[in-house]
Amino acid sequence: MRNYLKHYINGEWVDSTGSETEEVINPATEEVIGKISLGTKEDLDKAVKAARDAFPSFSQTTKEERVEMLENIAKEYENRKEDIIETITDELGSPLEISENIHFMMGYNHFSQAAESLKNFSFIEEHDGHTRMKESIGVSGLITPWNFPTNQTSTKIASAFAAGSPVVLKPAELTPFAAVILTEIFDKVGVPKGVFNLVNGSGSVIGDGISSHPDIDFVSFTGSGATGEKIMKNASETIKKVALELGGKSPLIVLEDANVEEAAKAAVGHIATNSGQVCSAATRTLIPASMKEEFEEAMKKSLSEFPVGDPRQGNHIGPLVSKKQWDTVQSYIEKGIEEGATMIAGGTGKPEGLDKGYYTKPTIFTDVDNQMVIAQEEIFGPVMTVLTYDTLEEAIETANETIYGLAGYVYGKDPAMLRKAASGIRAGRVKVNDTEADFSSPFGGFKQSGIGREWGDYGIEEYLEVKTILGYP
Repeated sequence: MRNYLKHYINGEWVDSTGSETEEVINPATEEVIGKISLGTKEDLDKAVKAARDAFPSFSQTTKEERVEMLENIAKEYENRKEDIIETITDELGSPLEISENIHFMMGYNHFSQAAESLKNFSFIEEHDGHTRMKESIGVSGLITPWNFPTNQTSTKIASAFAAGSPVVLKPAELTPFAAVILTEIFDKVGVPKGVFNLVNGSGSVIGDGISSHPDIDFVSFTGSGATGEKIMKNASETIKKVALELGGKSPLIVLEDANVEEAAKAAVGHIATNSGQVCSAATRTLIPASMKEEFEEAMKKSLSEFPVGDPRQGNHIGPLVSKKQWDTVQSYIEKGIEEGATMIAGGTGKPEGLDKGYYTKPTIFTDVDNQMVIAQEEIFGPVMTVLTYDTLEEAIETANETIYGLAGYVYGKDPAMLRKAASGIRAGRVKVNDTEADFSSPFGGFKQSGIGREWGDYGIEEYLEVKTILGYP
């Protein structure tokens, strides 16, 4: 049982000024695995003051000092590998292989990459006799989601540290324990007091408190569009900068010359990985009309390679994170049936033999019209919609017919057609075939998928302000 009833403020674990707690549930077993304290406004004020007090000295540390700190964090993070894998599997329900190869590794890569990006980052530039300086923006408030307990926290924290910005972190209540491990790592490597502060709590108290706090200069949030809108409104009252990484309904365009079996497996992999709880996942697969029957059969066949079940027993798909999320996904599957889409796999209810745990059936809909709810709204579960097209121009137009623009994917062989499709998709990141992630490249969305960029030097830029000095002697 993990009971973390303290917050980390000014380099110490301290009691909350309130008494309210919340249980954390293992979604694979539906059993309580621990508790956290729900912080108060007073707790947040203490954390913000600690960060504000740390800002003058931390913002003036040298680049070399911050590189060393980030490298030390990466080393200690690696030392905690087994703890991180076990914790994410317990609190998120992530299969062990996903916890290790995705969740653990993404966190590690963000700290390592931030250190590398910082080594070559220029904070002062001379231009026509004048000086341009990039200075730490101030105190940063970080609000992170439950679906990637190390990825989003690590990229934000690493970039803030690289920029010399002290932070206050509010992790998601559903998956708070990975953030506790990160805190222990920072404490062990000697991150200066006040530079990192952790306050657990609800969105209505701590989340709203961060976005509206007059002594927080910048807010970085990853989560839903509705919450992002509220954060922007709160932040506008003090004209603070915000960065938002919000939802997605990303397209995967399969070209005429693509290997059908490989493309179908890639499509299924998008809804299988992390149980489909990925904001950048391709959840709309666009295929040539002539390929429809063959592709559908290939997708059904590929599903057998992604078994659903106990995340500790070698399965690729674990449960959804909570009963609420399970209910939401079920409602979308029901909606797809009501809208008249053809369901070729999956369906409502739990998979056979999995009565306990928030497991759902990976579901594939075909004969989908792009105006259907299931083709337009983010489901955040293992549900795929398959649409057909006759020309690449039609595919690109359909791909862009959404309020989102976080990611896009193209699968095929012809370089010219791949280039045309990739450049035509209106999204912040487009991946061609099986290209690996590049942690130095910017990540973020167009349209209602967000504002700003994370990862690498672009991520560091978010935590900086630009100052121009004219006539600097």
